Amino acid sequence: MSLLSRRALVVGASAAGAALALPPTAHAGERAAGTAAEAAFSAFRLVRARPGEPGRPEITLPEGYAFVSGEHYHVASRAEYYTFVTGPRSDDGVEVSVRWPGVAVRAVIHGENRLRLRHDRADRDRFTFTLPVNGATAGADEGTIQIWSHPDLSPGMYWKIDHNDPDRVAGPWLDVPWPGNEARSQTHQLVAAHRVLVESGLKATAAAKGHRWFVAGFETNNTLHADNPPHWHITYNSGADFAFPTHNTHLWLDAEARNFYNGMDVTGLGRLKHYVGDPARIHDFVGDAHEGRGELVATLTIREDGGLDIAPPQGPVYAIAAGRDGSLIDEVTVLRDERPWLRVTTEDHYRVGLTTIRTTGLRHPSESSARVLRYDPLTGALL
Repeated sequence: MSLLSRRALVVGASAAGAALALPPTAHAGERAAGTAAEAAFSAFRLVRARPGEPGRPEITLPEGYAFVSGEHYHVASRAEYYTFVTGPRSDDGVEVSVRWPGVAVRAVIHGENRLRLRHDRADRDRFTFTLPVNGATAGADEGTIQIWSHPDLSPGMYWKIDHNDPDRVAGPWLDVPWPGNEARSQTHQLVAAHRVLVESGLKATAAAKGHRWFVAGFETNNTLHADNPPHWHITYNSGADFAFPTHNTHLWLDAEARNFYNGMDVTGLGRLKHYVGDPARIHDFVGDAHEGRGELVATLTIREDGGLDIAPPQGPVYAIAAGRDGSLIDEVTVLRDERPWLRVTTEDHYRVGLTTIRTTGLRHPSESSARVLRYDPLTGALL
């Protein structure tokens, strides 16, 4: 699986999020993104050994390279600093020098790689590394600044889990309370949704058509994608990716992690707004049925308890419903024909790279299982 396909972008507008100014020692100056036809792009993240007051390092680029202009391309948080650069394409990479007095840097991340650091013996605060510069656009390297895991990238399915750390918040998330309940619940709901799509046959049906489901949560550190307020997605691409006609759901979560609104962006129709009890119908864009939207694929309906019904055309109806405490924060109950079927609980230990998934069979103990996803805590790549 290529890096580009593993880091496929979520559809959304870029965010002019809050960020710190460009480093003062950008010797190559600034260059507006995309102004030179021959320019390539790259990004890197400096991960601090210990979170602290957000700050910016001194960064020196080689001659001919510049920082991409725009504050949202240069972002500091308590845990890290990331920045985007542009210049002549170099697959072998160019040397970048960083000096950050008083701040220990744990790693430098580019894509899913930890770049090798070369420390300056004469200056304990300085190190260098070799950075590939080969992205067609700045946005093509968005995966560098994300920590995503992909438990299922198979025909009919693109499932990713977003690992959110309050020390990495950036952009619009700086001005709102930390969405702890929503961040926790989204993982339960993603796991439950994936299980439903597989068990119901919806994944297999999509794969047979060359289509796919896109199941993903929200992120809190990416200033290139305004992924707020907290929401998650059960999206249907009528093809291999977002370049094809799409029903792109945005299931908004309140502070108690209840779904309360589905803004579904449909190719050719714009945003269709659905609230509790409103059926959101997803079509395949194959044939002329339903005014050109094609045959019905599934219907999503937000439940009174804040959960979500997922109904294939031929049934049965599945549901992601509240757990035993009446909320979706600590666990979710999966229903089949309104009868309890599974209980799903998850825990994401994002600082060590460990997600635990516990599924309890409520009809048959044989359907119970436990799964552990181990991933690089700095990139999300599964180990």
